[in-house]
Amino acid sequence: MYIEAIINDLSGMSLFHKSDLKYTRLAGGTTSSIYLLSNSNNDAKYIVKLNDPQVLESESFFLNFYYKVNLLPNLLFVEKSFSYLVYPFIQGNTNYDRDNKKNLLKSLVEQLINHYEPYPNAPGWGWADDLTDSWTNFLMSRTTEANKILDSHLLKKDHNLILSIVNNTNRMIIQGDPFLIHGDCGVHNFIFNKGELNGVIDPTPVFGDPLYDLIYAFCSSPDNLTKDTFYYAASHLKFLQNTDARYLFEEVLVGLYLRLATCIKFHPEDLNEYLVAWNYWKDLVEST
Repeated sequence: MYIEAIINDLSGMSLFHKSDLKYTRLAGGTTSSIYLLSNSNNDAKYIVKLNDPQVLESESFFLNFYYKVNLLPNLLFVEKSFSYLVYPFIQGNTNYDRDNKKNLLKSLVEQLINHYEPYPNAPGWGWADDLTDSWTNFLMSRTTEANKILDSHLLKKDHNLILSIVNNTNRMIIQGDPFLIHGDCGVHNFIFNKGELNGVIDPTPVFGDPLYDLIYAFCSSPDNLTKDTFYYAASHLKFLQNTDARYLFEEVLVGLYLRLATCIKFHPEDLNEYLVAWNYWKDLVEST
C-alpha cells in the first residue's frame, strides 16, 4: 500500500488534514516500512508503520493490552486488515550510550517490565503468532535455530551445556499463566531523549517470563555484560521467581547463546566482544 493512499484514507476519516501533511520515509525497519508524517509547522508528528498483517496484528495486540504504559506507543489507528498502524512520534533517537547500561536497564525494568501482567487463559507459550505448548519448548526451538548459526563458532561442549540447561527438568520453570512480554526488547528498539529512555517500540509479543525481556535487553549490546550490571537491574525486577545464583547465571548464558547467533547474522563486528562475555558467563555457571 502506497503512503499517498494511506494519507488519503486517514484524511477521509478526519484523522489528519491532507493539505497540511508531509511525509518522510525513515530508515531502520528490518521488515517494515516506516514513515514520519508531520504538519507544516512540525508541531504534530506521527508514525505510519507498514508490515505483514500478522506482524502488525500481534504488535497492536501488545500495544492495546499495555495502553497505560507510558514508554510504549499509543496507538491512534489500526487499519482493519492490519496492513498499517499509526501512533504519535516519540521524541528522541536510537543512539545508545554505552556508559549508561545500568541506569538504562533499571529504567526499563521500572517503567516497562514491572508493568507486565499474566495473560489469563493464554493460548500457549512463545511467539504470539507462532505458539508452542511450553516455555521449555519455545526456548528449545530458539536454541535449535541458534545452533545452526553457531555450530562452527563454539565448542561442542558449549552447545551441549545450553541444551542441558534448557532441558533440565529440575530447573525452575514458570508456574501458572504466562506473562505477555515485548519479545524484542533490545537497545535497537529503544528511543532515547537527552540520554534517558523515552520509548520502547516494535514489539514481537511473546507469552512467557518477564526475566526473558530483561536478559534480552542486557544481551542486546556487547558492552558491560558483567554480573554486577545484571544483578543491579535484576534487583529491581518484581517478578523474579528464583534468585539462586546458578539459575540466574544459566538464564543469562542461554540469552547470550541466542544473542551470539543474532550477532553473527546481523552484527558480526561485535562477535569478539560477545565471545569474551560468553566465556565470562560460562565460567560463572561452571564454578557455581
